[in-house]
Amino acid sequence: MKRAGFVALCLALTALFVGLGIWQVERRAWKLDLIEKVEGRVHAAPSPLPAREQWNGDLAYRRVRVTGTFLHDRETLVQALTALGGGWWVVTPLRTAAGTILVNRGYVPDDKRDPATRLAAQPVGEVSVTGLIRTTEPGGGFLRSNDPAGNRWFSRDVAAIAKAKRLGAVIPFFIDADATPNPGGYPVGGLTVIAFNNNHLGYALTWFSLAVLCVGGVVMVIRSGRRGGSSNAE
Repeated sequence: MKRAGFVALCLALTALFVGLGIWQVERRAWKLDLIEKVEGRVHAAPSPLPAREQWNGDLAYRRVRVTGTFLHDRETLVQALTALGGGWWVVTPLRTAAGTILVNRGYVPDDKRDPATRLAAQPVGEVSVTGLIRTTEPGGGFLRSNDPAGNRWFSRDVAAIAKAKRLGAVIPFFIDADATPNPGGYPVGGLTVIAFNNNHLGYALTWFSLAVLCVGGVVMVIRSGRRGGSSNAE
């Protein structure tokens, strides 16, 4: 009975591990498709802002060019850790014909937090911005919640920033500006990190290997039982 129970357990685990392996293979195919799609969007020619009926669709990392007027008096600083070091994202509303959209103009270090230290990069009048559409980041960062009342921001939460800055209805995503230089050097755009972990093949091989080990255990138990039966017969 113990042998039968062990065989049943091994067979159940084999089925489980095979299922997990197949799931990882499917996840890998999905991830490769996602990477290909994002790469295509990032390197495509910039397009106009999508129509309103598309705003809730899959727009992440689409390259766009928008024209409007910055509302510099409503800018928000969001804590950032970048390739240039720790500092702040300068998130500024841009009033366009389609509505107001938040633009992450780029990174500034601590000594450039004050807009007065970068007045040359505060354009007045109509401007054009090219960048990537990014989805909102509600709530805050890792273990750190946004504090709108205290004006402490750890993520680019479109709705919360719009409410705190009294912007009214805004477009529900934001734009990461590209690396087009700003007068005076700051903010520094073009620092969007595009990286997707793709360890699914390794995970799949691990699950399939465990399934093979379970099958091997079943074979060993069956062979052991046969040898025991032959010895008893003698």
